[in-house]
Amino acid sequence: MQTPERKFGVVVVGVGRAGSVRIRDLRNPHASSAFLNLIGFVSRRELGSIDEVPQISLEDALSSQEVEVAFICSESSSHEHYIRQFLNAGKHVLVEYPMTLSWVAAKDLWELAEQKGKVLHEEHVELLMEEFAFLKKEVVGKDLLKGSLLFTAAPLEEERFGFPAFSGISRLTWLVSLFGELSLVSATLEERKEDQYMKMTVCLETENKSPLTWIEEKAPGLKRNRRLSFHFRSGSLENMPNVGINKNIFLKDQNIFVQKLLGQFSEEELAAEKKRILHCLWLAGEIQKHCCSKQ
Repeated sequence: MQTPERKFGVVVVGVGRAGSVRIRDLRNPHASSAFLNLIGFVSRRELGSIDEVPQISLEDALSSQEVEVAFICSESSSHEHYIRQFLNAGKHVLVEYPMTLSWVAAKDLWELAEQKGKVLHEEHVELLMEEFAFLKKEVVGKDLLKGSLLFTAAPLEEERFGFPAFSGISRLTWLVSLFGELSLVSATLEERKEDQYMKMTVCLETENKSPLTWIEEKAPGLKRNRRLSFHFRSGSLENMPNVGINKNIFLKDQNIFVQKLLGQFSEEELAAEKKRILHCLWLAGEIQKHCCSKQ
């Protein structure tokens, strides 16, 4: 990265897990952090300051000339509202996935960003993981016959994080990034609310009609785990070898965002990324409709 001629003033909105990591990265002397100046954070809780970073009100963040960028790390259900407010105030936006809980809203916000001439960036740290780099190399040039991806974890509150197809959109993003645009064949949701148990089973197919099954299963005590199986004409891949530790994935995402601020991505690259993000959000919405029409 070049040496910064100036710094972009940043506020972090929401200081949960992701927001805390963002603040840590912004305060450390990384190449991309040199372009960013952390001005403060916004939180619904009264926290005063975190590691000498002051809390500021949402109103001040929106109206301050000094603030040019918002990192939105709040609960998914609030993303759309915050993105709209910051874009309307003329700020660039980085948002943790999922950008919104509907495809229509995402399309609308993208148009707003383009109208305002601002960067709208949706974080996808799952594409910066060692596992994904390994898979990308593994599947290149291979002819998929069928595949499946199962993800298990503890429950998430739907009111805060959205329907499972949205809260689990990083798994969908893996499948689309590996095998191209997908179409939905069927989707079902099995729930036992009293046990906080949920299982979503989604049948997808690639443009060549190869079937892919995506399952999200959540229950108390279920460990975070990803199991995959891909069968190709030339052999199969069952489960993930240990490919090493994911280091600084949020920082790598910040680097990508700063490159966008500096105009270092081509129009083609940005258009392809936007197309993929909107396709995944559209699929998530279709899955939700399918599941809800069955219940």
